[in-house]
Amino acid sequence: MGPRLVGGALRLFGPKGALVAAVLLGGAYFLAPPSIKQALLGAPGGPSSGQGAKVCDVSEDNAKACDFSRAVLASTEDVWIEKFAGGELPAYGKAPPKQYPKPTLVVFSGGVSTGGCGNATSATGPFYCPADDKLYIDPSFYDTLAKRLKSPGDFAQAFVLAHEVGHHVQNVIGSLRFEVKGETKEQISVRSELQADCLAGVWGHSARADLSITDDDLDEALQAAHAIGDDALGHTDESKFSHGSSKQRVRWFRRGFDTGDPRKCDTFAVEKHSDL
Repeated sequence: MGPRLVGGALRLFGPKGALVAAVLLGGAYFLAPPSIKQALLGAPGGPSSGQGAKVCDVSEDNAKACDFSRAVLASTEDVWIEKFAGGELPAYGKAPPKQYPKPTLVVFSGGVSTGGCGNATSATGPFYCPADDKLYIDPSFYDTLAKRLKSPGDFAQAFVLAHEVGHHVQNVIGSLRFEVKGETKEQISVRSELQADCLAGVWGHSARADLSITDDDLDEALQAAHAIGDDALGHTDESKFSHGSSKQRVRWFRRGFDTGDPRKCDTFAVEKHSDL
């Protein structure tokens, strides 16, 4: 079986087919407090490819969303370049490289064909394809968050992309392909998603001073993390959880945010799945 896209931010249909917003961490860019937004937009833009230029030029809202996404990506690169150079990462098999290989941001509209993970639509939300080392996002995602989730907060919104970057970090260090004997694919998926939450928290910890992240910003992210746990979204069968419970998602994000140490994010080192 070939590579699959990882960590789509939205599951648009819940257990009964009802439309739900299963956002990894959400927020509304256009309602965001100016401090973090201005700090991010002052960062150099990250790379883009695919339909990017055309999509970003469609409207002023799209242009702002694209600029914000690129700035968030650039901010994560600053953090992970430092962490890789310092050897501050858990190892899975061989030691991680000292140089961080930057992912590419692909901006699309409606649908997109990836370089090895198949096709996806905007309903998937932001996602990462390990086959081509690219992050994919439709800028309308931010508007979807504002209208459906009603959860403003630019730090929480930025965390959506930081989580997907976390999957890229996992791909580089080998945990994205790591298997745990005796566990189902859903249980392994939970470990992977919780680690990505934690790695995104590491980014938040490192970027906290530069972005003037306040306690209110942190609360927004924690509330959003709680809201998108498998149980909060109406899933009752824990054996089929794929992203983790609300408590788990908050706990692992908070661990990364509080410590700033990627080595504390080794969810695969937790012996019992029930102890995550």
